[in-house]
Amino acid sequence: MTATSETDYVLADALARDIDLLARAQHHDPFAVLGVHRTPGGTEARAFLPGAESVTLITHNGSDIELPSVRDGMFAALLNTDLNAGQATAYRLRIQWPGGIQDTHDPYAFGVQLPADGLQALSEGRHPELDRMLGAHLVDVDGVAGVRFAVWAPNARRVSVVGDFNSWDGRRHPMRVHFGAGVWELFIPGVRAGSAYKFEILGSDGQVRTKADPVAHQAEVSPATASVVSAAEDFVWNDAAWMAGRGPRQQYDAPMSIYEVQAGSWLRDTKPGDCTWDTLTDRLIPYAVEMGYTHIELMPVMEHPFGGSWGYQPLGMFAPSSRFGSPEAFARFVDQCHQADIGVILDWVPAHFPNDAHGLVQFDGTALYEYQDPREGFHPDWNTMIYNLGRNEVRNFMIASALTWLERYHIDGLRVDAVASMLYRDYSRKAGEWIPNIHGGRENYETIAFLRELNTTVRERVPGAVTIAEESTAWPGVTAPVEQGGLGFHYKWNMGWMHDTLHYVELNPIYRRHHHHSMTFGMVYAHTEHFVLPLSHDEVVHGKGSLIGKMPGDRWQKFANLRAYYGFMWAHPGRKLMFMGGELAQVAEWNHDAEIAWGSLEDPLHAGVQRLVRDLNRTYRQIPALHTRDDVHEGFAWLIGDDANNSVFAFLRRDASGDVLAVSSFTPVVRENYRIGVPHGGRWREVLNTDSASYGGSDVGNAGARQAEEIPAHGHPFSLSLTLPPLATLLLQPEG
Repeated sequence: MTATSETDYVLADALARDIDLLARAQHHDPFAVLGVHRTPGGTEARAFLPGAESVTLITHNGSDIELPSVRDGMFAALLNTDLNAGQATAYRLRIQWPGGIQDTHDPYAFGVQLPADGLQALSEGRHPELDRMLGAHLVDVDGVAGVRFAVWAPNARRVSVVGDFNSWDGRRHPMRVHFGAGVWELFIPGVRAGSAYKFEILGSDGQVRTKADPVAHQAEVSPATASVVSAAEDFVWNDAAWMAGRGPRQQYDAPMSIYEVQAGSWLRDTKPGDCTWDTLTDRLIPYAVEMGYTHIELMPVMEHPFGGSWGYQPLGMFAPSSRFGSPEAFARFVDQCHQADIGVILDWVPAHFPNDAHGLVQFDGTALYEYQDPREGFHPDWNTMIYNLGRNEVRNFMIASALTWLERYHIDGLRVDAVASMLYRDYSRKAGEWIPNIHGGRENYETIAFLRELNTTVRERVPGAVTIAEESTAWPGVTAPVEQGGLGFHYKWNMGWMHDTLHYVELNPIYRRHHHHSMTFGMVYAHTEHFVLPLSHDEVVHGKGSLIGKMPGDRWQKFANLRAYYGFMWAHPGRKLMFMGGELAQVAEWNHDAEIAWGSLEDPLHAGVQRLVRDLNRTYRQIPALHTRDDVHEGFAWLIGDDANNSVFAFLRRDASGDVLAVSSFTPVVRENYRIGVPHGGRWREVLNTDSASYGGSDVGNAGARQAEEIPAHGHPFSLSLTLPPLATLLLQPEG
């Protein structure tokens, strides 16, 4: 089998123009030029390989055909053969590079790899597994192993795959475009898992940008910014029992005590990077079990360029950050959590993204993912870009991200960050700096529609998983069903309760009588939503100090105040959330560059707070009345809500199995013979006393139990005469 000689090859004017475009990396349709084509002159083979010294075409039967160099990296020849131009495996290319020989199939011999229905679904915003169509995937095409690359860039003039497999040369692997969907794709034979890559994009504005893959499943370790071909397409899971029973565990009447964790600073032995998924699997999971938590909530683990953002400025919405290990290691962590009966919640950020050059901003030379007008598309608080959720493809991108974590990684819930900033068009903006909606109002209709679609999709596709809104305003119906006009979240952070109660406990006890309502007001609206009570990382950063640092008084009083406050919180309706270090009464404000203050546990007062949190969790989980009726009026009853002079609060938590009496005294004095009405006679056992000596308290109490007397009080036929310890919370339960 022979080919024409180099002197016999006639360079047509049209091909010369194509070569010029390819050499300048400006050709929008490389498949029309490269590969094997039927031409009027016969079958022609072309390969554009700038930098190659020679190229040989090898047919499927082993015949060698030299492709002479035409110019500027183009190798081409008319073939004196009937080589099948439509058969991808009919030939290979042997390429002599300055550094060695490469034997590979020709990417431009392969046909379209993306299904038409998938492209249509993307355009309509309804592809639930977008990351399985776009991105980089190990595939086998006609018996040839390689990677299928695909990216959405509808306004690009040219897109190429660049990576460590082609010297990051944008001329080597330009992609084909599906004009209707704006998706570019290319199958590159021989590329393997672990290869680093990006997309080089000639934008509509004529500028060339090199972008990380928006739907990559893996990325290089920061500060490197390339995407990585991931081998982790499927994991071996051992959590079938957990997944089968997840629905009942996530119901509103189930206990939920959440331990909020920043993965990189929970434990750090010597330097950043020590705290990996494998370390957390070995250390964090047993700790959460011992402490009695039901869930671990991870601050954003999606890939992010700046560690100081704590993950709240993510760019890799489908990739666990490589700072902590591989996707497989993250999956193992989740799997082991489930086997230990611990749920996993992730912080998820659909409100904004950073403007790093390798990210989503001006992705194809236009405002593709963000709004074009900065009054809609730029977030002044965080110097970030705002997703254009009114665009089908962007909405699809975000919902597919959510489903990836819930389905692919078996995550049990998403805590959706900064929902308030999404709901209001004028959020943190002055007059004239925002664009009203079509009715002239401040509500963001596009975000509302997105959140409703997100929550509806999660409920339909992932029963048992939950969504939690961090929403700091009085937006109505955040957790109301979509069909009733709500946003459809399962839970909402109760920011008002947190601000009010923290304000109260920060006060000197002599002033608390004037702010008594701060502790009672939460019950006015406690049943309007399904609430989580959050003592999150936001309360111990940016100069706010630590929780123990907020408490007034001398050292003993500070610890007693904190213990009493925790007791009040665990007795109050609402699921519980505590940021790491809070259970240690960490003195210093949280620093993401250091681990939490494990050394403080050598001090009995710090160790006592840790024991208290452990016992609060266990008591909360073991006594149904403390969690089964969080959201209904029947689960709570004030006994004493008006004793401002003594700063005492008393209430019942109730369910069908019985009652629990909670009493909190927020002054540093002992109160003897304090009478409280109760619905039942007999002995009431002291289930928990935050002033116990085992927690670092003064051990004032009621000798383990008190007998109810038939003396009416507070609307009940019986009453207890109690000794109230200083700065303490008591939990009592009738025996039998």
